[in-house]
Amino acid sequence: MGQRTGDLSAPARPAAPDEGIGADELALATRNHGLPLEALRHDITPPGLHYVFTHYDIPYVPSAGAWRLTVDGRVRAPLDLSLADLLSFPQITTRVTMECAGNGRALLTPRPVGQPWLTEAVGTADWTGVPLGLLLAEAGADPAAVDVVFTGADHGVERGVEQDYQRALPLAVARGDDPRVLVATAMNGAPLPPQHGRPLRLIVPGWYGMAQVKWLRSVTVSDVPFTGFQQSVAYRIRRSADDEGEPVTRIAPRALLVPPGFPDFMSRTRVLRPGPVRLFGRAWSGQAPVSSVAVSTDHGASWAPAVLDPAGGGHRWAWRAWHHDWVASPGTHGVGACATDADGGTQPLDPCWNRSGLGNNAVCWVRVVCGPRASSP
Repeated sequence: MGQRTGDLSAPARPAAPDEGIGADELALATRNHGLPLEALRHDITPPGLHYVFTHYDIPYVPSAGAWRLTVDGRVRAPLDLSLADLLSFPQITTRVTMECAGNGRALLTPRPVGQPWLTEAVGTADWTGVPLGLLLAEAGADPAAVDVVFTGADHGVERGVEQDYQRALPLAVARGDDPRVLVATAMNGAPLPPQHGRPLRLIVPGWYGMAQVKWLRSVTVSDVPFTGFQQSVAYRIRRSADDEGEPVTRIAPRALLVPPGFPDFMSRTRVLRPGPVRLFGRAWSGQAPVSSVAVSTDHGASWAPAVLDPAGGGHRWAWRAWHHDWVASPGTHGVGACATDADGGTQPLDPCWNRSGLGNNAVCWVRVVCGPRASSP
């Protein structure tokens, strides 16, 4: 007798004491990848360095020209659009920093079992596409509707539930102007790569990555709240197994730094010489613009303000560069950065644990050893 679908995957759980990362987690880690932190120096992340997280398989799309997108449900005039049809609508480009909701999961104790992200699940790109609000207006979306449901072509099983990947946004968010949600056809001026949703994906500036449905094939306006798996089971902050949980939505403030010096191969401990060092990084928040960044080189015993780059260019939803000049002295240092946004949101020093390891934006520390030149091989 074959295995039942429900036997294939288990509910979210914390790792047992002394439980190492399992083969299934390693398999996820090889399929998905984060941004090498030295690539924070790029204002716009090259597509191959931008983080990637895919729940199921990457759909094979032999002909983007044959792809169809439907807009249906509670609408006056349903749409059935080709890629050429979408390109006939007015296009806009928005620079967006996107971060996985599980970024930092592997740093929690006990570790929630899942994709073992450290802090590199982030990237920033220029996304070009049609404002979703235009499509909803063209279809005549019912203003009394509640949610807009987005369905991707990726299909699989999660915690025993066979499903297409689906997420929803409130109608007010889906058709709003701040931010403007996009049906994107291009990334950094080129057609979407397969791993980033070729030929269509959703871009929801300021929201965690789970909202940015890839391989988008349908948009459905609904007069009832969407209760699909990825909305009502996954991507909720739960402290206990019976906790209903809070939905994950907008990105919490975070700052990361380009690790200074050069790395030890295995431990990734950084090595540098004594003397002046310019620390550099990026900071972002999906809740309000970043207003300040503080830097510590002594594992939080003291903090100094960083210099923020001007917030120009109209890139409200993209990360902001910062730098701090430090005179490194011999010894071992814990170097970290802490972002605060204009609404007063700031990074905690200690992570707030939850069963799925979501939204962990605690300050991340880089171990730096300052001393004489390492020996030659």
